[in-house]
Amino acid sequence: MSQPAPRVEPFYDATTGTYTYVLHETGGGACAIVDPVLDFDPKAARTSTAAADRVLRYVREHGLQAAWLLETHAHADHLSAAHYLRERLGGRIAIGAAIRTVQAVFGGIYHPGERYAADGREFDHLFGPDETFAVGRLTLRALHVPGHTPADMAYAIEDGEGTPTHVFVGDTLFMPDVGSARADFPGGDAHALYHSARRLLALPPATRLYMCHDYPPPGREPRHETSVAEQRASNIHLHDGVDEAGFVAMRRARDATLGMPTLILPAIQVNIRAGELPAAEANGVRYLRIPMNLL
Repeated sequence: MSQPAPRVEPFYDATTGTYTYVLHETGGGACAIVDPVLDFDPKAARTSTAAADRVLRYVREHGLQAAWLLETHAHADHLSAAHYLRERLGGRIAIGAAIRTVQAVFGGIYHPGERYAADGREFDHLFGPDETFAVGRLTLRALHVPGHTPADMAYAIEDGEGTPTHVFVGDTLFMPDVGSARADFPGGDAHALYHSARRLLALPPATRLYMCHDYPPPGREPRHETSVAEQRASNIHLHDGVDEAGFVAMRRARDATLGMPTLILPAIQVNIRAGELPAAEANGVRYLRIPMNLL
């Protein structure tokens, strides 16, 4: 049984190095939006919607109907625009079911009070491992790829035979000259990250891989797409021949040198709530919580 041809439109946010994608059938119809970005100025604690509005215009100009707003994980480097886009386009906000683990871990950090249930209810749908779902006539599979966080997901478009052809990998892999994501956030695990990456790299060599981020070295423009074959040949952290012990040793040593992302504390408390900002208090002002001396 043949599948319609998918179209993938990337949107790059240079401030956070994040790629957002709109995927849909060639010719229109239903679409999914992957990892939308809400702009946030940490100096002024001010949000804006320039990045999300680019996606919004594309969806409307192409006559698409938003079916899904897909999060690959609870991001530490940007605030999610999923809630903002759902209010304007509809669709269901979804993430992996293990977001409950992330909510529980960070619930202990942020101490949000008794009303915080840490049961994933802020999301419209929680994917189980290998669950399939549809975007119009396209079939997708939700792959659980933990390591960077316990809840990381990759989303694979499959052909009519059930073979992945396009995969949105989240933070499991970066471009070959950048390598892999860190695994030292609360709940991260370098061993799990290695196995998740090898699962993706066991897909057919021609499988097209779409990055959640790119941090290009000097002299290279940002790139959003690579392939399993290219990753296996030249990923600086995970090329063929790198074993688990070597990867874990490298990842732990490298992570020990990295500072915390600029937006981790404001971002995660919003992103574990599906991008919904805190409710306004009695004076009409919204407040973020910044725990001291915990990270």
